Amino acid sequence: MNSPSPHHAQAPNESESARPVPTYPWRRLPHPIRWIAVAVVGGATLLTGVVLLVLPGPGIPLIILGLLILASEFAWAERTLHQVRRRSAAALSTLTRRSTRRESSQ
Repeated sequence: MNSPSPHHAQAPNESESARPVPTYPWRRLPHPIRWIAVAVVGGATLLTGVVLLVLPGPGIPLIILGLLILASEFAWAERTLHQVRRRSAAALSTLTRRSTRRESSQ
């Protein structure tokens, strides 16, 4: 009769509540190697996105992905990404406002 009721949850153990922070293997690389890898992968993705702006394909998502990759190591890419986010939010609100205005006038 001293067994705990299934309705009462036991307090988590100290070792159970302290979860390890995930470490990513690429973060352990030496800085110059990581810098070059990010520059090559992010630059190639960004360049592919720019090329796909004139060719059929997903140009804008690849440009944003390339900036996200580059922003992990480069401050200029992070600033550019923030500008892109700010301008796309402004454009989206303008489109939403215009479409709402057109729907209400009909």
